Amino acid sequence: MNLLTAVLFLPLAGFLVALAIPRSSPQASRIWALALSLAVFVSALGLLAWFDRGLATEQFTVDVQWINSPDIHFHVAADGVSLWLALLSTFLTPICVLISWRSIQSRVKEFYAFLLLLEFGLIGVFLAQDLFLFYVFWEVSLVPMYFLIGVWGHERRIYAAVKFFLFTMAGSVLMLAAIIYLYTRAQTFNYTTILDLLSSGRLTFAPGEQMLLFLAFFVAFAIKVPLFPLHTWLPDAHVEAPSAGSVMLASVMLKMGTFGILHYCLPMFPSAARSCAPWIVILAIIGIIYGALVAMVQPNMKKLVAYSSVSHLGFVILGIFSFTQQGLDGAVYQMLNHGISTGALFVLVGLLYERRHSLEIADYGGVATAAPWLSTAFLVTTLASIGLPLLNNFVGEFLVLQGAALANFKWAVYAALGVILSACYMLWLYQRVFFGELGPEVRAHAPDLNLREWAAVIPLVAMMVWMGVYSQSFLPPVGKTTALVLEQTRINVPFQVRNGQASPKVSLEASNAR
Repeated sequence: MNLLTAVLFLPLAGFLVALAIPRSSPQASRIWALALSLAVFVSALGLLAWFDRGLATEQFTVDVQWINSPDIHFHVAADGVSLWLALLSTFLTPICVLISWRSIQSRVKEFYAFLLLLEFGLIGVFLAQDLFLFYVFWEVSLVPMYFLIGVWGHERRIYAAVKFFLFTMAGSVLMLAAIIYLYTRAQTFNYTTILDLLSSGRLTFAPGEQMLLFLAFFVAFAIKVPLFPLHTWLPDAHVEAPSAGSVMLASVMLKMGTFGILHYCLPMFPSAARSCAPWIVILAIIGIIYGALVAMVQPNMKKLVAYSSVSHLGFVILGIFSFTQQGLDGAVYQMLNHGISTGALFVLVGLLYERRHSLEIADYGGVATAAPWLSTAFLVTTLASIGLPLLNNFVGEFLVLQGAALANFKWAVYAALGVILSACYMLWLYQRVFFGELGPEVRAHAPDLNLREWAAVIPLVAMMVWMGVYSQSFLPPVGKTTALVLEQTRINVPFQVRNGQASPKVSLEASNAR
């Protein structure tokens, strides 16, 4: 057992202890969830401290036999992408505990227990290196989110929870079928071994076979992203979920889809990925523009932020399928950016809901007068969300658009419309909620941030500035991993033909230099 397994299993241990806390002691459940989640985050920082940024391969590897027949291993490891996503999960969980301190008053111990179980599932998804283990964690993360929405959500929570569950399960079944087929061909669930078999030519797929496998994985991941037109479950889930559920759903769960595409679809099925790239990019660009336009006309704050996620995640898909170093780096950075900025938006919308008990934009106005610090935090988050320079989203969007322009300049032009539209709907939202005449209802129910709320908001604002100003503290390990993905996809083949080079590695370096 090493530090990686401690980070993975601490939330599970916390979940079991949380279940044992008496229901009559809700404050004990809150304190336990906060203390445990902070301990997990500190442990994850230890991983970051010991992580070798010069290596592209997996680190902190643990590989032990789990089941003899079929051959299933408990195989977990971290690379330059999965480490940041696991760290994002551990960073946001204590914030979710804090923002739920007063809003969750019923079934308190169950709520925090499910939140810790969700953290366990999410971390496992990013660290698993065995396909069967990955599928187990994928399904484990689905269960607590279903209950968080269905039990502690708003009026239409059952409808939203069932819709979320059915959409995700539909994709999961396809992915499970593909995983089982891969096992019959490779005789192993070990992801690293499968990649070695593919690279050495000992495992090959016919073009049609590879296309079907790619689509089975891709549809499961595209539903989770969600990619247009598979996004319809997301607005309902966000609107009905409690604030903590919305934060974890938007900031981390959606990244399961984009991470899966980057980590599994591209290296295992490179030819199919390149063949499908044009129509996937078209769907991503449609999602960018459509999500922004629909967000602009939403009367509900949560639904507006939900559709903004459809738009922002379209940039991630565009970056991945540009098959350029800049595009992939920007896609990963945008995953992290979206987790921070959109998570902060849901935190702040949740704080407004606690005060006014309404998500309708029309019920607000003049909040800046009653709560100036809350309004300031919301303004910084708004500017980060629209990609203002010196804040985090700017770096990710710039890299994605640069990578898209290198692949096809028209893609970058169309996608850039989403950046313009995001400024329209976010600034208009801010104007209607925080400026204008201060009504008596808002004045009576909109106090400024208290100490607990400051503790949740300050880390998010600090991360937006840090990631915008000093992106090099995050990007080098990401670049090592994405360069390896590019090499695994053999996307350098056109450069080989053009330059007459024989070595894939050399041609990759040449393409990156260009």
